[in-house]
Amino acid sequence: MWDIASTRGRQRRLEWGILAAALLGLVGWLITSSSLDRVNHLVQDAGLRLVSRPANPDIVIIAIDDPSIAAIGRWPWRRALHAELISRVTAQAPRAIGVDVLFSEEDQDYPQDDLLLAEAMARSGRVVLPMLRRTQGATGGVADLPVPVLAQAAARLGHVHVTPDDDGVVRSLYLQEGPASAPWPHFSIALQCVAGTSTLPCPAPHAAAQQPGGSAGEQWKRADRALIAYAGPPGHFTTYSYIDVLRGKAPADAFRGKYVLIGAAASGLGDMFATPVSEQSRLMPGVEVVAHVLDDRLTGVRIRSATPALNTVFNLVPVLCALLILLMTGPFVALLSSAALAVGTVLVSVAAPWWLGWQFAPAAGLVGLALAYPLWSWRRLSAAANFLRLEMERLQREGIPLRQKSRPGESGDFLEKRINAVERASRQLRELHHFVSESLQQLPSPTIVSDPEGRILLANMAARLHMGGDISAPLQGQSVVALLRDLVLPGTGQALITEEKLRGRAMPEQSEGRDAQGRSLLVLCSPFTDLTEAGWLLTLVDLTEIRRAQQQRDQALNFISHDIRAPNASILTLLEMERAYPGRIAGDELIRRIERYARKSLGMAESFVQLAGAQTQEYRIAPLDLVAMLAETVDDTWALARDGGVEVRIDATPETAPTLGDRTLLSRAVANVLNNAVKFSPRGSTVRCAIVQRGAHWVVSVRDEGPGIEPAQQGRLFAPFQRLHDRSHPSIGGMGLGLALVHTVIQRHGGTLEVESDVGRGAEFRLVLPRQLTE
Repeated sequence: MWDIASTRGRQRRLEWGILAAALLGLVGWLITSSSLDRVNHLVQDAGLRLVSRPANPDIVIIAIDDPSIAAIGRWPWRRALHAELISRVTAQAPRAIGVDVLFSEEDQDYPQDDLLLAEAMARSGRVVLPMLRRTQGATGGVADLPVPVLAQAAARLGHVHVTPDDDGVVRSLYLQEGPASAPWPHFSIALQCVAGTSTLPCPAPHAAAQQPGGSAGEQWKRADRALIAYAGPPGHFTTYSYIDVLRGKAPADAFRGKYVLIGAAASGLGDMFATPVSEQSRLMPGVEVVAHVLDDRLTGVRIRSATPALNTVFNLVPVLCALLILLMTGPFVALLSSAALAVGTVLVSVAAPWWLGWQFAPAAGLVGLALAYPLWSWRRLSAAANFLRLEMERLQREGIPLRQKSRPGESGDFLEKRINAVERASRQLRELHHFVSESLQQLPSPTIVSDPEGRILLANMAARLHMGGDISAPLQGQSVVALLRDLVLPGTGQALITEEKLRGRAMPEQSEGRDAQGRSLLVLCSPFTDLTEAGWLLTLVDLTEIRRAQQQRDQALNFISHDIRAPNASILTLLEMERAYPGRIAGDELIRRIERYARKSLGMAESFVQLAGAQTQEYRIAPLDLVAMLAETVDDTWALARDGGVEVRIDATPETAPTLGDRTLLSRAVANVLNNAVKFSPRGSTVRCAIVQRGAHWVVSVRDEGPGIEPAQQGRLFAPFQRLHDRSHPSIGGMGLGLALVHTVIQRHGGTLEVESDVGRGAEFRLVLPRQLTE
């Protein structure tokens, strides 16, 4: 199975690699292609709109608008009007005046107007005039300059060309344009040169007028492409009508310290351009485009097109991330991730001009993201269909009977048929698994199925009962090592089950240990040897009762071989001595000794039989009165107490203490406790007995003034054949079975036995019995 999964994984990675190479190659080709320019422009225009900002107050436009045409007359106007306008603006001391009107021919009707305009420009000393390219071929051109008298009078000349994209929208221009021998600066740079604010080198003030227009056929040079970061839509800057300025209606300081641009804005007059910020198909006059370029330069806003290498990385990275996510995650997460990457790519592209000053072309990456998920899903769907077919064939080859009958109304879709067939097979396997699981639940011994790391896969009810806790809570997923960490080897105390043994397949088939509750458990381990990474079947067999029976057998054998044999051997020795040496021991003394040994042997046998009966025989349960039973027991102990010089007193009892129990065994248990108290009490001391009620229980207590019992020894009190005072009181006989019988009887009556004692302070035994016997 591992080999099949490994092969399937390699095939999956190979398909992913082929898809990734093909998709990344497609994206790389689309980056260099112009087929997605419209999509790129759509995203880029949104980014350009983000950099909109308030109009620069230092820029003012004097528009040759429709009201001015209506008032002055049709265009062209006399140049004397332009001279008057320049004089009025110059009077307010502007920084620079840009007249976006081409004066490439002399005024034939009013020749003196050229001189008037030239004089006004010369007096101002701040006027910039435009130049245009007169095209000659694909790459050649000649500059169309103002007439010489005006060119000489202008402070600077600058070009006003823009570069519309294929869709006709103006998004960029070249800061340097003109004949290759001497290109012209843009109109906005010329204005800055006049104002003294340009960050670029400016030619000598009159070098522009003397600059040639270029020879015919000379190559036209364009350099320093710049994206236009439009500050706002058309009409964004402060604008005054041409006629209002001539009539003196403009404010007195409207142009003071400002960049004043004069140009056409009337319908059908001058250049009008589509821009990314145009609203409702409004076109922007050329003079206003110049104003936006000047605004960019004054405010320092600069947007650059990303370099080819940077743009390639920007498009390939999200596609590669999407491909990696497709490889490592499921369909839903991959779909969400692909969508998130596409949205993120668009958002970064839109925000990058404002945030980083870079403009990216994300269309190629978006195409890659759009194709990655469906292509990979197609491949995985094809692989899934093939896998379903192979699995069905394998199940049939392995002899698993599969129901092939189709459901009513089942469609004829190829994949759905495969899915339905596997669904039927899965249902049969689930039924088989349920059968195996239910069979496992019926096993009487705790049984656990785990993986090689020890994580539980299956566990029956007996296992949950053995572990304790909530039996309704499943054990699946928990660590069998953690649950059985208290199961240790009896001799060494080392953990019986460890992760190292499970992973190394070093668990023995059978091993016995003891847990914290004192249970002896046999662990049967069987690995799943038909798997490459084997799991484990663990069965716990509780040997506690068997080991207890073995211990009791050993104790009985020891009792028979030693304790009972000793007095019988003494009797035989006395008889052999009498036979060998007649008369050496007086007859009465001989009979007395034989009687003592016989009674001792008989007492030992009787104690052993009583303990065995208390452990195994069926109790005769009947109503009884603990008060009367205690009084009878105290009376029976009177002779023993008198011989030992001990007083036995009943301090406190209720009138009656009714309960259910076996009167004979309870009397013997109380008698054993009372006899022990009398035997270990010094002469002249008192043994006190009492019965009190504690909730739903009666507490029969016996307290002596004997030597007491060390707390460390109290755990051995109720074990058979345990004599804790052999050294301190060797004269007191016994086999150590009395308290074992007491413990057995009280436990089988549903009660508990309590001991409170310390060395030198006597001991108090409390027999706690229910007022009504619990089953």
